[in-house]
Amino acid sequence: MSDSLSQQFWLGISAFAAGVINSTAGGGTLLTFPALLTALNPLGVEASVFANATSTVALVPGSLAGAWGYRREMQAARSWTLILLGPSLIGGLVGSLLLTRLEAKYFQLLVPWLILTAALLFMLQPAVARLIQAKPHAAPSRNTLAAVVFFQFFIAIYGGYFGAGIGILMLSALALMGVPGVHQMNAVKTFLAFCINGVSVLIFVVEKKVEWRYAPIMALSAIVGGYLGARVARRVRPQLVRWFIIVVGLGLAGYYFYKFD
Repeated sequence: MSDSLSQQFWLGISAFAAGVINSTAGGGTLLTFPALLTALNPLGVEASVFANATSTVALVPGSLAGAWGYRREMQAARSWTLILLGPSLIGGLVGSLLLTRLEAKYFQLLVPWLILTAALLFMLQPAVARLIQAKPHAAPSRNTLAAVVFFQFFIAIYGGYFGAGIGILMLSALALMGVPGVHQMNAVKTFLAFCINGVSVLIFVVEKKVEWRYAPIMALSAIVGGYLGARVARRVRPQLVRWFIIVVGLGLAGYYFYKFD
Protein backbone atom coordinates (compact mmCIF):
# COMPACT_ATOMS: atom_id res chain seq x y z
CA MET A 1 0.00 0.00 0.00
CA SER A 2 1.45 3.39 -1.04
CA ASP A 3 1.97 6.17 1.49
CA SER A 4 -0.92 8.12 -0.04
CA LEU A 5 -3.33 5.19 0.13
CA SER A 6 -2.15 4.40 3.65
CA GLN A 7 -2.86 7.98 4.73
CA GLN A 8 -6.29 7.89 3.08
CA PHE A 9 -7.07 4.67 4.92
CA TRP A 10 -6.06 5.91 8.38
CA LEU A 11 -7.69 9.29 7.89
CA GLY A 12 -10.88 7.50 6.84
CA ILE A 13 -10.69 5.39 10.00
CA SER A 14 -10.21 8.50 12.16
CA ALA A 15 -13.20 10.21 10.50
CA PHE A 16 -15.34 7.09 10.90
CA ALA A 17 -14.45 6.95 14.61
CA ALA A 18 -15.14 10.68 14.91
CA GLY A 19 -18.59 10.18 13.38
CA VAL A 20 -19.35 7.40 15.87
CA ILE A 21 -18.12 9.47 18.81
CA ASN A 22 -20.01 12.59 17.71
CA SER A 23 -23.19 10.52 17.76
CA THR A 24 -22.58 9.37 21.32
CA ALA A 25 -20.63 11.92 23.34
CA GLY A 26 -19.17 14.47 20.90
CA GLY A 27 -15.51 15.37 20.51
CA GLY A 28 -14.71 13.76 17.17
CA THR A 29 -12.45 16.69 16.25
CA LEU A 30 -9.95 15.41 18.81
CA LEU A 31 -9.45 12.38 16.55
CA THR A 32 -9.52 13.89 13.05
CA PHE A 33 -7.40 16.96 13.83
CA PRO A 34 -4.28 15.14 15.08
CA ALA A 35 -4.61 12.52 12.32
CA LEU A 36 -4.63 15.26 9.70
CA LEU A 37 -1.86 17.15 11.46
CA THR A 38 0.35 14.07 11.10
CA ALA A 39 -0.59 13.55 7.44
CA LEU A 40 0.02 17.21 6.59
CA ASN A 41 3.29 17.46 8.50
CA PRO A 42 5.26 18.28 5.29
CA LEU A 43 3.44 21.63 5.16
CA GLY A 44 5.37 22.76 8.23
CA VAL A 45 3.81 25.47 10.36
CA GLU A 46 0.83 25.68 7.95
CA ALA A 47 -0.09 22.05 8.71
CA SER A 48 -2.12 22.94 11.81
CA VAL A 49 -4.31 25.44 9.93
CA PHE A 50 -4.92 23.06 7.01
CA ALA A 51 -5.60 20.18 9.42
CA ASN A 52 -8.19 22.19 11.33
CA ALA A 53 -9.91 23.46 8.18
CA THR A 54 -9.97 20.04 6.51
CA SER A 55 -11.30 18.42 9.68
CA THR A 56 -14.15 20.94 9.81
CA VAL A 57 -15.05 20.35 6.16
CA ALA A 58 -14.96 16.57 6.68
CA LEU A 59 -17.22 16.61 9.75
CA VAL A 60 -19.77 19.26 8.74
CA PRO A 61 -22.00 16.83 6.75
CA GLY A 62 -22.52 14.96 10.00
CA SER A 63 -23.60 18.21 11.66
CA LEU A 64 -26.13 18.76 8.88
CA ALA A 65 -27.47 15.23 9.28
CA GLY A 66 -27.78 15.77 13.02
CA ALA A 67 -29.61 19.06 12.55
CA TRP A 68 -32.03 17.40 10.13
CA GLY A 69 -32.62 14.62 12.64
CA TYR A 70 -33.79 17.20 15.19
CA ARG A 71 -36.13 19.04 12.78
CA ARG A 72 -39.27 18.26 14.85
CA GLU A 73 -37.73 19.55 18.07
CA MET A 74 -36.54 22.64 16.20
CA GLN A 75 -40.11 23.73 15.61
CA ALA A 76 -40.72 24.07 19.35
CA ALA A 77 -37.36 25.80 19.91
CA ARG A 78 -37.51 28.21 16.97
CA SER A 79 -37.56 31.40 19.06
CA TRP A 80 -34.33 30.50 20.92
CA THR A 81 -32.69 29.53 17.65
CA LEU A 82 -33.53 32.87 16.05
CA ILE A 83 -32.15 34.76 19.06
CA LEU A 84 -28.80 32.97 18.87
CA LEU A 85 -28.50 32.60 15.11
CA GLY A 86 -27.00 36.07 14.49
CA PRO A 87 -24.19 35.87 17.07
CA SER A 88 -23.47 32.30 15.93
CA LEU A 89 -23.00 33.29 12.28
CA ILE A 90 -21.01 36.44 13.04
CA GLY A 91 -18.84 34.73 15.65
CA GLY A 92 -18.19 31.78 13.34
CA LEU A 93 -17.12 34.20 10.62
CA VAL A 94 -14.78 36.06 12.98
CA GLY A 95 -13.21 32.85 14.29
CA SER A 96 -12.69 31.43 10.81
CA LEU A 97 -11.07 34.63 9.56
CA LEU A 98 -8.80 34.70 12.61
CA LEU A 99 -7.65 31.19 11.71
CA THR A 100 -7.02 31.94 8.04
CA ARG A 101 -5.72 35.50 8.21
CA LEU A 102 -3.39 35.40 11.22
CA GLU A 103 0.05 33.87 10.80
CA ALA A 104 -0.11 30.09 11.14
CA LYS A 105 2.51 30.10 13.90
CA TYR A 106 -0.02 31.66 16.30
CA PHE A 107 -2.51 28.84 15.80
CA GLN A 108 0.25 26.26 16.16
CA LEU A 109 1.23 27.78 19.51
CA LEU A 110 -2.40 27.63 20.63
CA VAL A 111 -3.01 24.02 19.52
CA PRO A 112 -2.01 22.37 22.85
CA TRP A 113 -4.11 24.89 24.81
CA LEU A 114 -7.12 24.42 22.52
CA ILE A 115 -6.95 20.64 22.84
CA LEU A 116 -6.53 20.90 26.61
CA THR A 117 -9.53 23.25 26.78
CA ALA A 118 -11.63 20.78 24.79
CA ALA A 119 -10.63 17.88 27.07
CA LEU A 120 -11.47 19.91 30.19
CA LEU A 121 -14.85 20.83 28.72
CA PHE A 122 -15.67 17.15 28.34
CA MET A 123 -14.67 16.64 31.97
CA LEU A 124 -17.28 19.27 32.89
CA GLN A 125 -20.01 17.59 30.85
CA PRO A 126 -21.70 15.91 33.87
CA ALA A 127 -21.89 19.28 35.66
CA VAL A 128 -23.56 20.77 32.60
CA ALA A 129 -26.05 17.90 32.57
CA ARG A 130 -26.91 18.55 36.21
CA LEU A 131 -27.36 22.25 35.43
CA ILE A 132 -29.78 21.37 32.65
CA GLN A 133 -31.83 19.15 34.95
CA ALA A 134 -31.86 21.59 37.85
CA LYS A 135 -32.52 24.82 35.97
CA PRO A 136 -36.19 25.83 36.07
CA HIS A 137 -37.67 26.45 32.65
CA ALA A 138 -38.58 30.07 33.24
CA ALA A 139 -38.28 32.92 30.75
CA PRO A 140 -34.84 34.56 31.07
CA SER A 141 -34.49 38.16 32.17
CA ARG A 142 -33.21 40.77 29.72
CA ASN A 143 -29.82 40.81 31.42
CA THR A 144 -29.58 37.02 31.25
CA LEU A 145 -30.62 37.04 27.61
CA ALA A 146 -28.03 39.69 26.74
CA ALA A 147 -25.34 37.76 28.59
CA VAL A 148 -26.22 34.52 26.78
CA VAL A 149 -26.15 36.25 23.36
CA PHE A 150 -22.75 37.74 24.23
CA PHE A 151 -21.51 34.34 25.44
CA GLN A 152 -22.79 32.65 22.27
CA PHE A 153 -20.83 35.13 20.16
CA PHE A 154 -17.59 34.09 21.86
CA ILE A 155 -18.54 30.41 21.68
CA ALA A 156 -18.97 30.87 17.94
CA ILE A 157 -15.57 32.58 17.63
CA TYR A 158 -14.01 29.60 19.38
CA GLY A 159 -16.05 27.30 17.14
CA GLY A 160 -14.86 29.01 13.98
CA TYR A 161 -11.28 28.98 15.21
CA PHE A 162 -11.12 25.40 16.54
CA GLY A 163 -14.47 24.11 17.73
CA ALA A 164 -14.03 20.99 19.87
CA GLY A 165 -16.36 21.23 22.85
CA ILE A 166 -18.67 23.99 21.62
CA GLY A 167 -21.70 21.78 22.13
CA ILE A 168 -21.07 21.61 25.87
CA LEU A 169 -20.65 25.37 26.08
CA MET A 170 -23.88 25.95 24.17
CA LEU A 171 -25.83 23.53 26.35
CA SER A 172 -24.73 25.54 29.38
CA ALA A 173 -25.98 28.76 27.80
CA LEU A 174 -29.28 27.19 26.72
CA ALA A 175 -29.86 25.92 30.26
CA LEU A 176 -29.48 29.47 31.55
CA MET A 177 -32.02 30.64 28.96
CA GLY A 178 -34.56 28.16 30.32
CA VAL A 179 -35.00 26.16 27.11
CA PRO A 180 -37.45 23.40 28.11
CA GLY A 181 -36.32 19.84 27.53
CA VAL A 182 -32.97 18.27 26.76
CA HIS A 183 -34.09 17.28 23.25
CA GLN A 184 -34.94 20.88 22.37
CA MET A 185 -31.59 22.00 23.79
CA ASN A 186 -29.81 19.42 21.67
CA ALA A 187 -31.81 20.51 18.63
CA VAL A 188 -30.80 24.18 19.06
CA LYS A 189 -27.21 23.23 19.86
CA THR A 190 -26.89 20.93 16.84
CA PHE A 191 -28.38 23.47 14.43
CA LEU A 192 -26.23 26.35 15.71
CA ALA A 193 -23.12 24.15 15.56
CA PHE A 194 -23.95 23.41 11.92
CA CYS A 195 -24.33 27.15 11.24
CA ILE A 196 -20.98 27.94 12.85
CA ASN A 197 -19.25 25.11 10.99
CA GLY A 198 -21.04 25.98 7.76
CA VAL A 199 -19.70 29.54 7.83
CA SER A 200 -16.25 28.14 8.62
CA VAL A 201 -16.39 25.78 5.65
CA LEU A 202 -17.22 28.65 3.29
CA ILE A 203 -14.31 30.72 4.60
CA PHE A 204 -11.87 27.81 4.51
CA VAL A 205 -12.82 26.96 0.92
CA VAL A 206 -12.56 30.58 -0.25
CA GLU A 207 -9.24 31.04 1.57
CA LYS A 208 -7.96 27.75 0.05
CA LYS A 209 -7.12 26.15 3.38
CA VAL A 210 -8.69 22.74 2.67
CA GLU A 211 -6.67 19.69 1.66
CA TRP A 212 -9.03 18.17 -0.91
CA ARG A 213 -7.03 14.95 -1.21
CA TYR A 214 -8.42 13.89 2.15
CA ALA A 215 -11.69 15.78 2.75
CA PRO A 216 -14.08 13.67 0.56
CA ILE A 217 -13.14 10.24 1.93
CA MET A 218 -13.15 11.60 5.47
CA ALA A 219 -16.58 13.19 5.00
CA LEU A 220 -18.03 9.92 3.67
CA SER A 221 -16.44 7.96 6.52
CA ALA A 222 -17.80 10.42 9.11
CA ILE A 223 -21.33 10.10 7.70
CA VAL A 224 -21.19 6.29 7.89
CA GLY A 225 -19.71 6.48 11.38
CA GLY A 226 -22.39 8.93 12.48
CA TYR A 227 -25.16 6.67 11.22
CA LEU A 228 -23.75 3.58 12.88
CA GLY A 229 -22.88 5.56 16.00
CA ALA A 230 -26.51 6.52 16.45
CA ARG A 231 -27.35 2.81 16.58
CA VAL A 232 -24.39 1.91 18.80
CA ALA A 233 -25.15 4.74 21.22
CA ARG A 234 -28.08 2.78 22.62
CA ARG A 235 -25.73 -0.04 23.69
CA VAL A 236 -22.55 1.78 24.78
CA ARG A 237 -22.38 3.82 27.97
CA PRO A 238 -21.75 7.47 26.98
CA GLN A 239 -19.54 7.87 30.07
CA LEU A 240 -17.05 5.37 28.62
CA VAL A 241 -16.87 7.26 25.33
CA ARG A 242 -16.55 10.60 27.14
CA TRP A 243 -13.65 9.37 29.27
CA PHE A 244 -11.98 7.92 26.20
CA ILE A 245 -12.11 11.37 24.60
CA ILE A 246 -10.82 13.00 27.79
CA VAL A 247 -7.84 10.64 27.99
CA VAL A 248 -7.08 11.12 24.29
CA GLY A 249 -7.39 14.89 24.62
CA LEU A 250 -5.14 15.15 27.67
CA GLY A 251 -2.59 12.88 26.03
CA LEU A 252 -2.59 14.90 22.82
CA ALA A 253 -2.34 18.17 24.74
CA GLY A 254 0.73 16.88 26.57
CA TYR A 255 2.26 15.63 23.32
CA TYR A 256 1.77 18.94 21.51
CA PHE A 257 3.01 20.96 24.48
CA TYR A 258 6.22 18.94 24.18
CA LYS A 259 6.36 19.00 20.37
CA PHE A 260 5.71 22.72 19.91
CA ASP A 261 7.82 23.84 22.87
